[in-house]
Amino acid sequence: MYKKLSWQIVEESAVETVKVAAMVFAILIGATAFSMVFLYSGADMIVEDVLTGLPGQKWTFLFLVMLVIFVLGFFIDFFEICYIVVPIILPIAKVIGLDPLWFAILIAMNLQTSFLTPPFGFSLFYLKGCCPPEIRTIDIYRGVVPFIILQVIVLVVLAVYPGFFGFKI
Repeated sequence: MYKKLSWQIVEESAVETVKVAAMVFAILIGATAFSMVFLYSGADMIVEDVLTGLPGQKWTFLFLVMLVIFVLGFFIDFFEICYIVVPIILPIAKVIGLDPLWFAILIAMNLQTSFLTPPFGFSLFYLKGCCPPEIRTIDIYRGVVPFIILQVIVLVVLAVYPGFFGFKI
């Protein structure tokens, strides 16, 4: 349409795409290797014993898991959280007797906040890339706080009132 597309541009785009895909797969392989070593070493049983022995078993477990996922979302991508944390906590959630679908939705809602939480929220960088240069990154960080609070409120409501959303817990 603009007559600017050339084979050189297509080739450069393809090379950059392969580089990014290779980095993502390297991260996924590393996360999977970590999870496998963690599980095969028996450390998952230690974590299970600690988390199932907490007072207020179900609610304390939910609070701790959601807090850990929320904090991890500040620093690592949701893919890595899914590949590292979920294989560790899902069997524990089953032992405690949590509905797997409800638990997965809670995790997904929590991971959604990782797109907005500074310093590595992907949505923040997308927004910075398309806003005027006079808008500073710190302004975006401040502006996203109400949306993070709103998502946390929805997460708490979903956790406390699952029957309202059709789950029998």
